[in-house]
Amino acid sequence: PWLMLKIAGQKKITHEHAENGGKIGRFYRKLVTPVIASRRSSWLFLIIVGIVTALSVSLFATKTVRVKLLPFDNKAEMQIVLDLPEGAALEDTERSLFALAESIRELEEIDNIQAYAGTSAPMNFNGLVRHYFLRQSPELGDLQINLVEKGDRKRTSHEIALDIRERIKSVPLLEGANVKVVEVPPGPPVISTLLAEIYGPDAQTRRAVAKQIKTLFHEADFIVDVDDSIGDPRPRLAVSIDAPSAADYGVMQQDILDTIAISFRGQVIGTSPRGEARDPLDIRVEFPRSEQIWSQKMATIPVPRRLAGITSDPVELGAVVNVNNQQGSPIIFRRDGRFADLVQGELAGKFEAPIYGMFEIQKRVDDVDWAALGLEKPVIRMAGQPENEQQNTLLWDGEWEITYVTFRDMGIAFAIALIGIYILVVAQFGSFKIPLVILAPVPLTLIGIMFGHWIFGAPFTATSMIGFIALAGIIVRNSILLVDFVKHGQTPDMPLKEVLIQAGSIRFKPILLTALAAMIGAAVILSDPIFQGLAISLLFGLASSTALTVLVIPAIYVALRGPDWRPKVESENV
Repeated sequence: PWLMLKIAGQKKITHEHAENGGKIGRFYRKLVTPVIASRRSSWLFLIIVGIVTALSVSLFATKTVRVKLLPFDNKAEMQIVLDLPEGAALEDTERSLFALAESIRELEEIDNIQAYAGTSAPMNFNGLVRHYFLRQSPELGDLQINLVEKGDRKRTSHEIALDIRERIKSVPLLEGANVKVVEVPPGPPVISTLLAEIYGPDAQTRRAVAKQIKTLFHEADFIVDVDDSIGDPRPRLAVSIDAPSAADYGVMQQDILDTIAISFRGQVIGTSPRGEARDPLDIRVEFPRSEQIWSQKMATIPVPRRLAGITSDPVELGAVVNVNNQQGSPIIFRRDGRFADLVQGELAGKFEAPIYGMFEIQKRVDDVDWAALGLEKPVIRMAGQPENEQQNTLLWDGEWEITYVTFRDMGIAFAIALIGIYILVVAQFGSFKIPLVILAPVPLTLIGIMFGHWIFGAPFTATSMIGFIALAGIIVRNSILLVDFVKHGQTPDMPLKEVLIQAGSIRFKPILLTALAAMIGAAVILSDPIFQGLAISLLFGLASSTALTVLVIPAIYVALRGPDWRPKVESENV
């Protein structure tokens, strides 16, 4: 008011729309008059609006509008993670990485590619959660792919990742190799987008169930980059001392152990000073890496026979040791102290949210004849580790866990907000019924929100939910404007229908201008990949709710009281 007085000065301020609301008010009068002409027309309008709201929500069920925690962001980097079979040489990993890089180097969106064999690429937050810092083995490798700037390419990083995933399918790799295209997530990172934790009474049962679930993952055409936490046992070379032969040859067992250690690890025999107070360098004697394997040549390495006398000739290493190849121990994985095996996958294609992969796998689990496999059908849990580990259980985790927690918490927050609004309105109007009328238009935002997501082909994300919650306050404010005017405008000589038309005609313009201002503000983030859901919710939710609120509130009044209702003189207006 102070600023208005300073700007307007002494000019007389008038309200030319006070009588009928001007052109906008007259338009509103023509629109609302047939709706509130009678109780029947009001109920018919409310039923139609309810049906349209229900149909809009059904777009979730028909998968016309899909649900996802966060959409894929347009990042400047991604990774190709390579896992060769256990025991593969470092040279095999390097050759495979170079072959993968060669298959994608023609993409114009790629700026450079960095290969890391036997170790992980420089780690980011996503790599920290996925434990990439543990990738320190000859059969493991990473390709770090850096893209050109966003403004210099037409495709998003996700579209490029889908293209890369198709190109690398034709690259010949060792049997059993596993290749994943890893994108930087837009939100909290997880071990895998689609993650099934398998619990059971013993390791053998868990691994059998996990193997079958992994097969089901492979059968779903939109689940890619399938892997598990079990892997193949790492082969190992077991070298043991043949004690009887060592005794017969007069060889000390410590000499045999020292010879084996020197053969495979080398030996520091001295240091080389560098001067200038610098640390000296170790002088190490060792075989070339290509010869650090058990072979006929290594079996002929001499071992001294100190127990047989200093004049005795040494004996060959192969004569006093037993060498055989063994399978290593399987990987043991625990979560929160409980034994579990993991089956992992990513989603690409027609569905990219974990909920659809979960439904697909659950349907396939029901179709499997578990009795024929000698297994008990696993119980599927959506959240929380099982209390009874003697029963086979599949617990969904990964991005679903974050999605479930996020939408659950926001749903609780939304319910608390509605309760708080209800209490405030009860205190304002002194009635328990009027707040219900005021809150009735809140679901109307779903009509515009769902329509907007369908038009843009955008998933319903966490930011979309935030927009829906924010709209509740805006819609309630519009409802309060109308209800408050109706309450104070009721007189015994004016029927309810005229009071409603007058209230809507005068209040429609400020309600419309406020909505337009908020819509313009939301439009500027419509192209942002992360906050597009928020923009769609605000833009289309405001459009539908603003248009319907000014019609639904009068329709509720007339449906409950009739168009000709008048307050009694002795009664208090409600």
